[in-house]
Amino acid sequence: MSREDDFVLDPDPGTDDLFETSLRPTNLDEFIGQRSVRERLGIYIQAARGRGEPLDHVLLYGPPGLGKTTLAHIIANELGVGIRMTSGPAVERPGDLAAILTNLGAGDVLFIDEIHRLHRTVEEVLYPAMEDFALDIVIGKGPSARSLRLDLPPFTMVGATTRAGSLTSPLRDRFGVVMRLEYYDDEDLARIVRRTARILDVPVEGQSAHELARRSRGTPRIANRLLRRLRDYAEVRADGSITPEVARRGLDLLEIDDLGLDQNDHRLLRVIIEHYQGGPVGVETLAAALSEETQTLEEVYEPFLIQRGLLQRTPRGRMATRSTYEHLGLAVPRGAGEDQVRLFGDEDVDGSR
Repeated sequence: MSREDDFVLDPDPGTDDLFETSLRPTNLDEFIGQRSVRERLGIYIQAARGRGEPLDHVLLYGPPGLGKTTLAHIIANELGVGIRMTSGPAVERPGDLAAILTNLGAGDVLFIDEIHRLHRTVEEVLYPAMEDFALDIVIGKGPSARSLRLDLPPFTMVGATTRAGSLTSPLRDRFGVVMRLEYYDDEDLARIVRRTARILDVPVEGQSAHELARRSRGTPRIANRLLRRLRDYAEVRADGSITPEVARRGLDLLEIDDLGLDQNDHRLLRVIIEHYQGGPVGVETLAAALSEETQTLEEVYEPFLIQRGLLQRTPRGRMATRSTYEHLGLAVPRGAGEDQVRLFGDEDVDGSR
């Protein structure tokens, strides 16, 4: 199996950007799921349009692959304005951000992905821009230096992050609208799969969409990626239609189980159980045992496993839960899961790393 297949369940976009762009809904009515976020955004956008004002700055946070970039485009479309896009790591100097800000039109949306990764000096340029629609520029150096303030057209900043806690308080407080995106339920994911299948002209029959949805880790980006892999499988091993049986065989070939866990998830959980007696074990030790980077474990594997109750973080490190043993078909040892968490929960040690 290729390295690409190893990370078919990675929620980060990777090489999917162009594919994802072609599938994005263009307005709130087309956007599936995230009902609360969609309803609130609709109210705020309509109110801003009615007053002829820019929308308050918006911070979208949550796991990757849930639609933050799509919502930024929808906000711009619904407001009838342009959108400029960049990312935190791409804006290296204050001058880079100044160039972007001075080229915005009135009411435009500036979307900064991974906004938590902005350099501190760049971030400080944003404060007056977001609050006063002004840009403070220092001309010269030393005693002869002077400050010049340039007015900017009113604009809407949309920031996206998977780590809201990593944002500094001054930046976070300047967002008037803060919204968290949650993992999708299977019904909404099935609707997304059917919509994508119509766009790609892929026949998806019966309960195939639900079969794919429940193995997609609650993430639309993964569901769309799996649909592409099943399309390939159906064209080569079947008649091109994705029937429930074709869906099951194709997903089994990718080694994705009924909960959406792949071989990498199984390997991580089995290492905890077989090498470390169910834990606790530090994430750096796990990364060494699995020959993976710590960041990969923390951002790709762990969020979904924790959300599914298959992994616990304790002060002493990562631990398998009772559900882990049951899902893997292993005998549950005495004291597994919650009992062990309670044993170590009050210890004042830093073993989470």
